[in-house]
This record gives sequence, C-alpha cells and structure tokens, in this order.
Amino acid sequence: MRVVIAEDSVLLREGIARLLVEAGFDVVAQAGDAEDLLRKTRAHRPDVAIIDIRMPPGAGNEGLVAARQIREELPQIGVLILSQYVEEHYALQLLEHGTEGVGYLLKDRVSEIDRFIDAVRSVARGGSVLDPQVVALMLGRARADGPLDQLTPRERDVLVQMAEGATNNAIARTLVITERAVERHVTSIFQKLGLPAGEDGHRRVLAVLTYLRASDR
Repeated sequence: MRVVIAEDSVLLREGIARLLVEAGFDVVAQAGDAEDLLRKTRAHRPDVAIIDIRMPPGAGNEGLVAARQIREELPQIGVLILSQYVEEHYALQLLEHGTEGVGYLLKDRVSEIDRFIDAVRSVARGGSVLDPQVVALMLGRARADGPLDQLTPRERDVLVQMAEGATNNAIARTLVITERAVERHVTSIFQKLGLPAGEDGHRRVLAVLTYLRASDR
C-alpha cells in the first residue's frame, strides 16, 4: 500500500514513516504543510493519506480542509486524520459525505503500533475508523429520543465497535461473545434503524452514519 504523510512535526512524521515502512507500506511522499500535501497527493495518487488536522500556514484546520478537498477530488484515496485533541465536530465534517475510506484518530494512538497499522490498512481498503474517545464522547451526548433509543445496550455496544471500524470477529473478542451473536446483533441493528437490504458493508456504513448524526444533535 502506498502512503503520503502530512505532518509539520518532522520527528513525528519521520517516526510514522519508519513504522509504516517496517510494516510493509510504501511511503511515497511526506509533506509539511497543506499545500505540499495536496500537490504530492495529486502527483502520487496513494492508497491512503495520513494527515495532521492542524498544519501550516495557519496552524488551524488546514489539514482537515485539505483532507476534504482530497475526498472530493480523489475519492478513491483513503484519508486518515490525526488530531492532538478530541474534536468530534471535525470528525463529523470529514464524515459528512460518507465513511468509506476515512478515519479519525488521536495522535496518541500512533504509539499503539498494531492498532495504528490496522487503522491505516482499514482506511486504505475503504473502511472507516474512529478513535474510541471520540465515539465515547458522542455516545454520551446521544439523545434519549433519537433513532438509537430502540437499540438494546448490547446492540449499542456493537454499534460503537462498528463506528471504531471493528470487524465482527474483533467485536466478538472485545465484547467476549460469539461471532454468531455479533451477527445477530448487527442484523437487529440494521432492522431497527430501518436500513434497506443490500451489501452488508454498505449497511454498516449507513448504521455508523445514523449513529454519528444522532449523537451530534
């Protein structure tokens, strides 16, 4: 998998690049600001771009703006945003056009090497990954009368794991239940949220979007 890394901290950028290379990724370019990121992403067309949310020249949300532009221009490229703090409104802005091939993680997760590498692979393959702290914050603010209210506590647990990008097998391990039980919960979630029959991966995306939109109100 080919990767572009955009991070203004040279030490962190080089550290991420080294981790990815050791894991078998091809780091085709590195950028220190948003303009350089856009230029190199357009030139190299990587499988995934890893982007710091706050970048020069203004150290505001330039990274997020560049990420959204990449998703509009080159939707086949996965985008993984890294943030110093939990800023769920930025996560929602990134996800507003769908969750395929997009992720939002705190920078602290980079030190959790296996989890970080799995997140990069998932986003590159079109999956979605949300930091557990962002998910927990959204869940805590979910409306009692929203579309999630009809879910059981266990179904909500499963949906949270889905929002973090976990597979059925991973959900089963985390919740200490069988994979068949996870499948039943996922099917029930689809039915209760009124999601139409179709490709399972697409319905998982719709379920996560329903969760995010309900939690943001």
